[in-house]
Amino acid sequence: MAQAMRPQSPISLLATDGKPHPLQDTLMAVTLVLGAVAFITAFWHHLHLISSWAGLIGILTGGYGQFISITTRERFALIIGLGAAAIGFFLGMAHGGLFGGWLG
Repeated sequence: MAQAMRPQSPISLLATDGKPHPLQDTLMAVTLVLGAVAFITAFWHHLHLISSWAGLIGILTGGYGQFISITTRERFALIIGLGAAAIGFFLGMAHGGLFGGWLG
């Protein structure tokens, strides 16, 4: 049981194995930001270009992040970002899509 009570370092919020994961942490942060942008802008129908593009890019970065993620905490944050990006993407598509009438 002694190993269960080892002290947690500040880096352990992102990497529970004690090793740095800069690529995975960057993809996680980008996915969370794009998911938040897509989700928030999806509430206004005239911002469908931002929500659909941010959602699409968030889905792609989150999917790649899931593919190369190492720790459970990275996967958890990626799923939150992916869900928000997907909702923003789908609502953006319903409000006008990726191009919004710019392409015939």
